[in-house]
Amino acid sequence: MTSIPKTINKDLQRERDNCTFNVQELICLLDGGAEKTEERKKREETALREGIHLDDVPNIYLSHKEKYEQAVKKACKLFKMIRKLQEEENAGMENYRAVLGGSLGSAILSDGSPLTLHYVMFIPTLMGQATVEQQAYWIGRAFNLNIIGTYAQTELGHGTFIRGLETTATYDASTKEFVLHSPTLTSYKWWPGGLAHTANYSIVMAQLYTKGKCHGIHPFIVQLRDEETHMPLPGIKIGEIGVKLGMNGTNNGFLGFDKVRIPREHLLMKNSKVLEDGTYVNAPSTKLTYGTMMFVRVMIVHDMCSYMAKAVTIATRYSAIRRQSQPKPDEPEPQILDYVTQQHKLFIGIATVHAYKTSAEWIWQMYNNVTAELESGDMERLPELHALSCCLKSVCTSDAAACVERCRLACGGHGYMLSSNLPLTYGHVTAACTYEGENTVMLLQTARYLVKAWQQARGGRQLPPTTAYLTVAADSRRHPPFDSTVEGIVHALQMVAAGKIALCVAQIEKRQESGMCYEDAWNMTSVQLASASEAHCRAFVMSTFYKETSEKLLEVSAPLKLVLMQLVEIYALYWALETVGDLLRFTSISEREIMKMQSAYEDLLSKIRPNAVGLVDSFDIRDEILNSALGAYDGNAYERLMAEAMKSPLNQEPVNQTFHTHLKPLMQGKL
Repeated sequence: MTSIPKTINKDLQRERDNCTFNVQELICLLDGGAEKTEERKKREETALREGIHLDDVPNIYLSHKEKYEQAVKKACKLFKMIRKLQEEENAGMENYRAVLGGSLGSAILSDGSPLTLHYVMFIPTLMGQATVEQQAYWIGRAFNLNIIGTYAQTELGHGTFIRGLETTATYDASTKEFVLHSPTLTSYKWWPGGLAHTANYSIVMAQLYTKGKCHGIHPFIVQLRDEETHMPLPGIKIGEIGVKLGMNGTNNGFLGFDKVRIPREHLLMKNSKVLEDGTYVNAPSTKLTYGTMMFVRVMIVHDMCSYMAKAVTIATRYSAIRRQSQPKPDEPEPQILDYVTQQHKLFIGIATVHAYKTSAEWIWQMYNNVTAELESGDMERLPELHALSCCLKSVCTSDAAACVERCRLACGGHGYMLSSNLPLTYGHVTAACTYEGENTVMLLQTARYLVKAWQQARGGRQLPPTTAYLTVAADSRRHPPFDSTVEGIVHALQMVAAGKIALCVAQIEKRQESGMCYEDAWNMTSVQLASASEAHCRAFVMSTFYKETSEKLLEVSAPLKLVLMQLVEIYALYWALETVGDLLRFTSISEREIMKMQSAYEDLLSKIRPNAVGLVDSFDIRDEILNSALGAYDGNAYERLMAEAMKSPLNQEPVNQTFHTHLKPLMQGKL
């Protein structure tokens, strides 16, 4: 059978030879410095040297049960390695995020990990919502993996609407215990990763009842399984929810309670408390419980960047080696990367990775700042962070799903092969569109903040930085001339967002004046409200991408400076052209300006074309992490496709038994 050549594909090598900037310089810039690049490479080398990512039989050929068992085996090896890294580097949660995220983590556990929620939900919730005493008891055990936890919030009948959760936790003052109960089928917890067969503890979100009064949703730590035998404890009804589109190693589970008793101290009481006699003590603010969800949403944006970088690397490299059609008679078939339609599909993906990576770093810094402010009782910027994390999670995951699917289609039929790693990557990103808050609901959460912000701007109130543009829009009497520079497009996108928000507020008020209650007026306006939130998010991402990149330009060489600005410009022009209808409604753009932007966009495609492979090489994704027959660094896609095909169990014998049992009798008329 064909072996994989040890040389680089000639077309791919020529692309690299023609690159106009220093790839290593961009790698270090994306990592945050040469030292960070070295740390990442060392981490990757350590992980891959362990061989955890290697499979005797490719995961795709295993049964559902075997996939879970392999995922547990790999996850245990991975977490042993993480613990070793932590001891060596004295690193905290940031190290777990780096290893578990959409890059290295998804390479080792390509179909999801049953232990991820232990680190990204269970431990952060303990850190954010447990008292000092509770942390002293639980966090050490959790960090050392003496116990394995998950986070059970979503129920069969309720997801994003947390107030509607039905699981109850009723305080019994006579025994100083909470009684957890699932009163209906729809109150069963449904979806938590690792819940089915992996975790033996869980943070459970339940309606707290004491002295006959409900105090809303609160977090409890609940033991699910015996620490020695792993058998479910009495009253715990637990299992797996079944096969999904992707992430089938995650071990998503269901959980029901039949009057399960837990000690009073198992209510996480950093914020709200229940005293021994059942007296309920309010938290200083109900918003203090947002921390864990915002942490996860910020992490999701980082992960989406990793998945998009993988997809666009695979598709761009494949497009450089794939030759197809003959537009000019008697000339060789061109690389499909030379087709402008292919450039249109891929180059926006490259720019999008840079845009969201910049936004992810910005909001990560904001999250850390706001968390520090919360510790000192300052909650002023919490609503802004909550609104921003909601819309950014929604728009980023939606864009990631579109980007990965566009890359798959750009690879033609071969992109449909699981060995391309594009279908599995799509399974990861499309899942993110519904977990940690379904995207439309997330946009409507942001819309509530934006409606209030617009009303404040109209009243002359000062607004936080990310909505300050609303003040300008509220004071403006006419549209300024449209300007198709990046700065002009940023301003135009802000005017679109402001215009949409203003229309929504006007619609809600008009409907109320006609006798409709506020809730119905909101629902009737909700399509426009979601659109306004998306516009706000796009304005934020564009503005942040432009500002942060402009600052980075001071640190880089002239050739790289040119390429980075081309990415900012193409991102701005792409979204201006995608939302041209909105620009016509809310700005003074003319048809002439639209044609000018279209020409500028097409010119940029041709300018970026020589650096396309260099740009995806700058994401610096090792072949073991990319895990794609189409996208390997050497470009030998056809040989790799054949090698992967030969791993199929059906190719291990020349004649399958069904020939004798079914086909031959059919062909001989003996059925």
